[in-house]
Amino acid sequence: MNSRGFRDTGLTRPRPPGNDASGKPKPWTVSALTAHIKDCVERGYSNIWVEGEISNFKCYGSGHCYFTLKDDGAQLSAVMWAAAAERLHFEPRDGQKVLACGRLSVYEPRGQYQMLVDRLEPLGIGDLAAAFEQLKQKLVAEGLFEKERKRPLPGLPQRIGIVTSPTGAAIQDLMKVIFARWPATVILAGVRVQGDGAAAEIVRAIGALNRLRGEQRPDVLIIGRGGGSLEDLWAFNEESVARAIVASEIPIISAVGHEIDFTISDFAADARAATPSHAGEMVVPRFVDVMARLDGLRAALPRALVRRIEVARQRLQSMEDSYALRNPEERIASLRQRLDDIHARLSPGAQRRVSVAREQVASMAGRLDSLSPLKVLERGYSVTQRVSDGKVVRAPSDAPPGEWIRTRLHQGEIISRVERNGGLES
Repeated sequence: MNSRGFRDTGLTRPRPPGNDASGKPKPWTVSALTAHIKDCVERGYSNIWVEGEISNFKCYGSGHCYFTLKDDGAQLSAVMWAAAAERLHFEPRDGQKVLACGRLSVYEPRGQYQMLVDRLEPLGIGDLAAAFEQLKQKLVAEGLFEKERKRPLPGLPQRIGIVTSPTGAAIQDLMKVIFARWPATVILAGVRVQGDGAAAEIVRAIGALNRLRGEQRPDVLIIGRGGGSLEDLWAFNEESVARAIVASEIPIISAVGHEIDFTISDFAADARAATPSHAGEMVVPRFVDVMARLDGLRAALPRALVRRIEVARQRLQSMEDSYALRNPEERIASLRQRLDDIHARLSPGAQRRVSVAREQVASMAGRLDSLSPLKVLERGYSVTQRVSDGKVVRAPSDAPPGEWIRTRLHQGEIISRVERNGGLES
């Protein structure tokens, strides 16, 4: 260190751009100073090794990979161009400790420095990954992941409970897949899926859905979220969540992240889905496939069993009819089309009777449409009940802070917990 306090690094110190006509020093422009810093940094740190933990690792279709190297005190943005990434002999993952070799550079438009990585070598695992392996081995030793403990999923579920964020992409994907395949009722228990307190909310939601009884009780549960980094998915790696899954009386499908992501919840659950959309396909069959299978069984079985198949078909058709009431206009149009088909094949006398029946259907449809509570829900209204006893909530005093409530919407239901009541914090 010299007399002015500068450490001798071998770098060129910035020289001012000179003086103006009056002798005053000329100021640096931002571009000129940044360019000078870029030159100093790239010449001074051209071949360095950095040890750190990977976070937010992402590779794009171009082949370029972007990530962050971090330790307890700082973080460094890093990029690995496609040519260097092609030479990797392992798949970098969040939480993994590595040695990175490369050079520093400055991205001038933002005045930010980053490391251009040419080589990347694994160096053990990060703290989160170590915690993951430690908990996994502990629960394996207790037998919580054994196949013999896992329960079969119901074949024809009528009510499906979902534990996920009410605003995330996962719930939209699940609802779209489920409703396109099967006439089921969805009960949503909205929770946070990352950050402090997320694991506790997931545990409480699993418990609340298990406490439902009668027609409110789900036949199967799906817990999960969309993709993210190891830190983002960590709520599903908590021991409390794993034990809540194992303790559930209702079978559970874990659908966390993307196909390559594995969490402790995946091992503890009765079944793992690669993605939330895949969970929707796993939990319900396609209605048309079930009906086709029944038709095939009917043709192959003795006459004594045909009646039993007909009963099954009628029950499924009844479910479809009930589900179709969510869209009365389509159902009414279907009934009218059936009457028209019959009308075309009958004698004039029978046609008159069909015409009378058509008018009666139109009259009944009008009354059903005006009286149905589903039309009220369709206009944006909802019905809220206490989970504990099913009582309808008509005033804030009916649902004090801490009370679990069930809200019926036009499509599906929401299970939630009262945090505030009448403006007072719980």
